[in-house]
Amino acid sequence: KLLAQWTTKAATSPVLTVTELVLTLQYTDKEEVVLWMNTVGPYHNRQETYKYFSLPFCAGSKKTISHYHETLGEALQGVELEFSGLDIKFKDEVMQTTYCEIDLDKAKRDAFVYAIKNHYWYQMYIDDLPIWGIVGEADENGEDHYLWTYKKLEIGFNGNRIVDVNLTSEGKVRLVPNTRIAMSYSVKWKKSDVKFEDRFDKYLDPSFFQHRIHWFSIFNSFMMVIFLVGLVSMILMRTLRKDYARYSKEEEMDDMDRDLGDEYGWKQVHGDVFRPSSHPLIFSSLIGSGCQIFSVSLIVIIVAMVEDLYTERGSMLSTAIFVYAATSPVNGYFGGSLYAKQGGRRWIKQMFIGAFMIPAMVCGTAFFINFIAIYYHASRAIPFGTMVAVCCICFFVILPLNLVGTILGRNLSGQPNFPCRVNAVPRPIPEKKWFMEPAVIVCLGGILPFGSIFIEMYFIFTSFWAYKIYYVYGFMMLVLVILCIVTVCVTIVCTYFLLNAEDYRWQWTSFLSAASTAVYVYMYSFYYYFFKTKMYGLFQTSFYFGYMAVFSTALGIMCGAVGYMGTSAFVRKIYTNVKID
Repeated sequence: KLLAQWTTKAATSPVLTVTELVLTLQYTDKEEVVLWMNTVGPYHNRQETYKYFSLPFCAGSKKTISHYHETLGEALQGVELEFSGLDIKFKDEVMQTTYCEIDLDKAKRDAFVYAIKNHYWYQMYIDDLPIWGIVGEADENGEDHYLWTYKKLEIGFNGNRIVDVNLTSEGKVRLVPNTRIAMSYSVKWKKSDVKFEDRFDKYLDPSFFQHRIHWFSIFNSFMMVIFLVGLVSMILMRTLRKDYARYSKEEEMDDMDRDLGDEYGWKQVHGDVFRPSSHPLIFSSLIGSGCQIFSVSLIVIIVAMVEDLYTERGSMLSTAIFVYAATSPVNGYFGGSLYAKQGGRRWIKQMFIGAFMIPAMVCGTAFFINFIAIYYHASRAIPFGTMVAVCCICFFVILPLNLVGTILGRNLSGQPNFPCRVNAVPRPIPEKKWFMEPAVIVCLGGILPFGSIFIEMYFIFTSFWAYKIYYVYGFMMLVLVILCIVTVCVTIVCTYFLLNAEDYRWQWTSFLSAASTAVYVYMYSFYYYFFKTKMYGLFQTSFYFGYMAVFSTALGIMCGAVGYMGTSAFVRKIYTNVKID
């Protein structure tokens, strides 16, 4: 019946997923239930996974059911489902039954011993519910090694749906070369009161994610936002009020008094503050990419709050890829309009750089790690067809949408409507104290934004690099809002001090001071790797630091864009309110 429904639906719909079929399938008594074998790998290296049958396990005698990757996210995450060959029928109990035998020669024994020494565990799926089991264990002396040979399955059902699966590993057998090891299984069915919609709740860890420390960190960050916003408002409003009063007083002076007066402050650079930034092509591409990353983060978090994306394999990654492609006009609009305002003429080159900046960084890192995964024969190795699919998305979806956004941005908001004229000759930048230099401001600018997300980074890292399912996306939304507010406040303060020192190079300074948050996040990732995990090996190390670099860079570009946009509004506001002859 499963194959019949699959074939019928496939004939009418070219896009078919196993998940979609399973969620619509309601079992009848004695109907086939498929046990999929997924991956096997060391417990401490979550991303170092291999095909289940890469170890010399044996499969059942039942006919194999073909499986193809159901989503792009599943393919990119290295999900390798293979039919176990076990005969399982809905509500049909199976007593302990031998389904195959392993002829344990020396090579197979060595493979199992290596897996046991490295704490290998395997993952299986029944009706999209994950099941985990350990390969074996060693004795106290580490001399003898034992393989678990008996899979005891207990499946809970509610009506005609499967709502719970538990695995108990029994039958410990000592690994001795040139022997035969019988692999067996049993299936017990029990009625359950768990609703089908709540069947994934058992995999969540409320005691970890909803711990008092997590609530306290959110409250602490929120209080810091209130304090920082109030402090910035008070300082800037009082200071700017004094500045406006002083400048108004200067306007009433005659020319001789003004010449004899002491002219200093942010008003003195009004003729240079809206001067195009250095390297405008790269700068506008970074701003456009940062705005797109912010849009993607916001939309994906909202979708994750509404839909339980963790219940489907690869759904989070698939959603992020789809949203990133769909929001490409955002990149083109903000990047193209900013480049046009700064007088850029090579807008096609800017569009290409803006469109492919983030995809090139992610794909370059992924392809580098993919070579290591291929060397290790890991399931994380990305298939060639998936690489082609990603490239097609970049060229045939992201690029055209980015072009549309660029054209709209240039035509709708590409005119340089600055409140002050730009001087033909740049004003010389006076000497100032060392702590007012842009390099120092950039280094210090990311401390407070990092402090506002420090605790949340621990929970996110633990979810991705350990075995926790992250589901508190409401917390993540609050942290994103807090991060944006803190970043804008900090960059406004930094920019005001810079302009007050008559240094008009605020564009790159505001961007980099906010983006420096990424440096602190990446530094924290080193601490997390060495002190909070037990990861080891070239594959896991390269995977960890490679993708942490991608994550940190994307976070930095997003923070930089948010900081620049907020600072730009502030700069336009203060220079609009000043009367300049």
